[in-house]
Amino acid sequence: MFSKVNTVSLMGIDGFVVEVQTDISNGLIAFDLIGLPDATVREARERAKASIKNCGCSFPRKRITINLAPAALKKEGSGFDLAITAGILAASGQIFIDDPAHTIFIGELALDGTVKSINGVLPMVISAYKHGFKRCFVPYENAKEAAVIDGIEIYPVRTLSALIDHYTRIAPIQPYHTDLTEFRAAQATSVLDMVEVKGQENAKRAMEIAASGSHNVLMVGPAGTGKSMLAKRMSTILPDMTFDEMLEVTKLHSIAGTLPTNMPLITTRPFRSPHHTVSANALSGGGAVPRPGELSLSHCGVLFLDELPEFKRDALEVLRQPLEDRVITISRVTATLTYPCSIMLVAAMNPCPCGNFGNPKATCTCTSNQIQRYRSKISGPLLDRIDIQIEVPSVSYDDLSKIADGETSAQIKERVNRARKIQNERYANENITSNAQLNASLLDKYCRLDDKGNMLMKAAFERLGLSARAHSKILKVARTIADLDASDDIKQNHIAEAIQYRNFDRRGY
Repeated sequence: MFSKVNTVSLMGIDGFVVEVQTDISNGLIAFDLIGLPDATVREARERAKASIKNCGCSFPRKRITINLAPAALKKEGSGFDLAITAGILAASGQIFIDDPAHTIFIGELALDGTVKSINGVLPMVISAYKHGFKRCFVPYENAKEAAVIDGIEIYPVRTLSALIDHYTRIAPIQPYHTDLTEFRAAQATSVLDMVEVKGQENAKRAMEIAASGSHNVLMVGPAGTGKSMLAKRMSTILPDMTFDEMLEVTKLHSIAGTLPTNMPLITTRPFRSPHHTVSANALSGGGAVPRPGELSLSHCGVLFLDELPEFKRDALEVLRQPLEDRVITISRVTATLTYPCSIMLVAAMNPCPCGNFGNPKATCTCTSNQIQRYRSKISGPLLDRIDIQIEVPSVSYDDLSKIADGETSAQIKERVNRARKIQNERYANENITSNAQLNASLLDKYCRLDDKGNMLMKAAFERLGLSARAHSKILKVARTIADLDASDDIKQNHIAEAIQYRNFDRRGY
């Protein structure tokens, strides 16, 4: 007796179809599981045996051989349980699976037959859909997440008994459908608003430019000037996400196991703020079975690093290559995986250890050596990769005491959306979505300067001793400022403003 059913396994953020081939024959009683399974997959033998018995079915007392094909790829995780058990029941004639070639089974089994939820269901279902599968049986708790994908029927399974009743026609399971409208509305509301930040108009302008072009930002200023407030409200002015971005972000959080059960699709841009004790591996991702780190979980959103010099040096240096490449590659003995991390880095730091250097209202108690040692924790190459570097000065009492009458996040976001729309149309055929992603060839194409702009840029380059990377960062920021002005050309005033945001180049930092 022989049966074939299908399931999906993950490699990075993409899934691949696994064919579960079950052969039951006469001979010595045995249960062999082959096809490069890891320890968790091998344990499926005991879970399958117990769940079949506890659901009132008989476990074949014969020689059972199950092959997970393709055999050359390592199989990891507990999501194979349901497919393995369904294969045994089908091969032993206890159920008949109609159209198994277009059906996927995903789920972990408890010993009593309960189907448990697993991580990474969304990328598995996406992979199944791309391979032409028509229906997918998933744990009931993962049904909302899986039903985000149109074009494939999702069947939520609570127990193995329910699956058996479905195929024996006792109680067919009905396909699950998710209404995404309510979840989008629930996530769209935010209690934070830019209008709550008193004063700091220059910093708000810099944040608006950063959000419009997806530029990295570093804020430096005394303690209590509003740096964290500004950073936490950055997500409220970021442009709306496209559906493809929503899917990609949700896939990453699904794999990492950080997707809430009541949120099948992430519709707002992520905001991640790890503590300064975070390790390099926690930022980049990794582990014996590599999983996304904070960089990837911030994909299409904001990674906020508060008190930047307090982070470990090796953790900060991990940021350098991903900030340029917008992907991060994790190499292990078993596999090399690449996760996307197109992030906007927002960082904040004090000007010195005591936090009062340059504060007219307080006295700095740090020596020059202490200040230099504190600032040198941020390497030059990392600082060079930050497009916008601004000072956030102390706020006056008049600014703090006046009634909030500034612009709301919604008003700023409206301008940001207009600027990002211009960029989406401009780069429709370039495989990028924002000015921050421009490479060298595209800079020459889209950031040409007139004679006055060239003269100003040359003077800044020579006087400030800018690097080639800093030069390109200024051009990208100037391109974004021009987009906010709805200008096709980068003008002299756009270049001048962009240069002002290279604060530490101007000060020889």
